Amino acid sequence: MNAIKKIAASATVIVMVLSLSACANMSRQDRNTAAGAGIGAVGGAILTGGSGIGTVGGAAVGGVIGNQMK
Repeated sequence: MNAIKKIAASATVIVMVLSLSACANMSRQDRNTAAGAGIGAVGGAILTGGSGIGTVGGAAVGGVIGNQMK
């Protein structure tokens, strides 16, 4: 069981590093869209008690708002 936890932790770190490097060439509007979608997803999940539909809806609304921010 400990080996599985170590593999999962390593995989998580690798995915996080790769995802951060993918944002290097994004425009400001793209970064705002991604940030808005992330914040909206968390907010939607909290407001709906972890509902998948609430999370996706929050991400969509947050992404649109982030995209329109200047």
